[in-house]
Amino acid sequence: MAKVEQKKPVVEEIAGVIEDADAVVLVNYSGLTVEQDTALRKTLRENGVAYKVYKNTMMNFAFQGTPCEELCKDLKGTNALAVSKDDATAPARLLAEFGKKNPKLELVSAVVEGNYYDAEGVQALSKIPSREVLLSRLLGSMQSPIANFARVLKQIAEKDGEAAPAEEAAPAE
Repeated sequence: MAKVEQKKPVVEEIAGVIEDADAVVLVNYSGLTVEQDTALRKTLRENGVAYKVYKNTMMNFAFQGTPCEELCKDLKGTNALAVSKDDATAPARLLAEFGKKNPKLELVSAVVEGNYYDAEGVQALSKIPSREVLLSRLLGSMQSPIANFARVLKQIAEKDGEAAPAEEAAPAE
């Protein structure tokens, strides 16, 4: 079998992984120990992020003609892909959090919802909270005025309730 035929399934696998992905983050994992890498994989897997190491040449072929094509210029060194199809910020956020404890992990670049981000852009993305956190904050801010209004109404009702018996006790003229 020719070498090209052997490599074709790997290129197709990568293309399948990045297809319809919300976020594709390229990370340099050089210098991580096996234990650190295992912990990283476990964390990513638990949060629905696919993480796999591929050869740069294979990723280069798979990225051609896709929104991830801009990542080709960053394919130097030992790289891995972190891909999420559900949460656009999850890979960057989880990798940056892991990188704080393990500085050898380097965020290289990313394509999130069709837009290319360099290392600084990926760091900025990592600071965006998850969708669930953003939704809960939105819900909290929507409920706050209603809750404050309800408290004011309750205080008025309590105040009026105290005033009514006092009026009844007062002699009528």
